[in-house]
Amino acid sequence: MRRACGLAIKNGQVAAGIFATGQAQTAIGNSRGLFAAYRETHTEFSVTMQEGAATSWAKANAADVRAFDPQKLAARAIEKAYRARDPRELPPERYTVILEPAAVLDLVGFLFYDFAATALADKRSCLNERMGKPLFGRNISISDDVYHPLQLGANFDGEGMPRLRVALVDQGVPRNLVYSRRSGKAARKKPTGHGFALPNEYGEAPMNLVFAGGKSSLDEMIASTDRGLLVTRLWYIREVDPYEKIMTGMTRDGLYLVERGKVTTGVRNFRFNQSLLEMLRNVELLGPAVRATGEEAFEMVVPAMKVRDFHFSEVTKF
Repeated sequence: MRRACGLAIKNGQVAAGIFATGQAQTAIGNSRGLFAAYRETHTEFSVTMQEGAATSWAKANAADVRAFDPQKLAARAIEKAYRARDPRELPPERYTVILEPAAVLDLVGFLFYDFAATALADKRSCLNERMGKPLFGRNISISDDVYHPLQLGANFDGEGMPRLRVALVDQGVPRNLVYSRRSGKAARKKPTGHGFALPNEYGEAPMNLVFAGGKSSLDEMIASTDRGLLVTRLWYIREVDPYEKIMTGMTRDGLYLVERGKVTTGVRNFRFNQSLLEMLRNVELLGPAVRATGEEAFEMVVPAMKVRDFHFSEVTKF
């Protein structure tokens, strides 16, 4: 963190952030012979750079401190804060957006409980009456996979059941749910190892979401865009319509105008009102899937996305 602050001072900016490491251990057992244990290390770096009123942000999370370079993250935040100076105010409308992985994460993270069998049984899921039908674009495939090399987490659930890899969405079609012992028994399905510790009212949920990625780099997405917006991250996200999965929230820490394939200037922040179902039907390009971390959702493996017709409803006051 000291070196990141040094970079900020050298560039006339102010830095704030954290660098943390730690380890955790989980164990579960009972008098009938059940026993399972899991231990992990983790590290996290988060930095915000400010130049005048302009800010930018970068964050990473991994099991191994060698998995990312804090100085590269700090340098990128410095460069983006510099670009965000003197932002233009644009009219609220539908734009093509290039969502960096953190922005994707904090949106699609709101889908995780919709894949719970208990949520469907309670009519609390956007997938009610939509299972097995085309819902997203054909380029969208989602699994829950604790064994993915970029994921962290115990390979057993709160009931001590082994977690299974579950293909949730295949080429835009929701195919499978996750089950606890109770919801599995009710549906005559095998538990998938996604139950929460009892007692609880939620049942189960996929906690290790992995979105299939593509081959387009962020630079290639920008180069392919005649006019659009590059979004660093989002915040203060809330659900407006649970069934259509309409979310509202705001851009933050770096919003940029893309014109004729180049980033040209910073833009005043917007509020958005956008259906996640529609968004995932409008994905034009996908980047490689990476381990992403944000502020509104737990870590998962997601790609950057280029999305058409993303709905911004008003300009914010900052």
